[in-house]
Amino acid sequence: MKSLAELEAIRKKAQEKVDLRTERQEGIRIVVGMATCGIAAGARPVLNAFMEEAAKRNLKDVTIAQTGCIGVCRLEPVVEVYVPGEEKVTYVSMTPEKAVQIINEHIVNGNACIQYTIGAADK
Repeated sequence: MKSLAELEAIRKKAQEKVDLRTERQEGIRIVVGMATCGIAAGARPVLNAFMEEAAKRNLKDVTIAQTGCIGVCRLEPVVEVYVPGEEKVTYVSMTPEKAVQIINEHIVNGNACIQYTIGAADK
């Protein structure tokens, strides 16, 4: 980097990549908390179950991603589901079996599994 113009070009290219991630509106995102607390509580098999079930059902508009700590370690494994145009749904105390059920009911049929949400856990 030898000039301010080069630095500006690098900044612009990086900003375009960030904008692509934040402005993405199409498709459903499933985010699994994979910090140390989540992994210790069993998040890896949950993540694998989401990926396997989505692949089995050939779901093209679903992105499954990992993130760090979501912030409620006592309720790990935690999964957040983002459906465009709807409120985020936070699932807690997840298991691979619950992950399959969430794909079948929430992702495919559009019915959130309320019994596994953070709101239900607080009751």
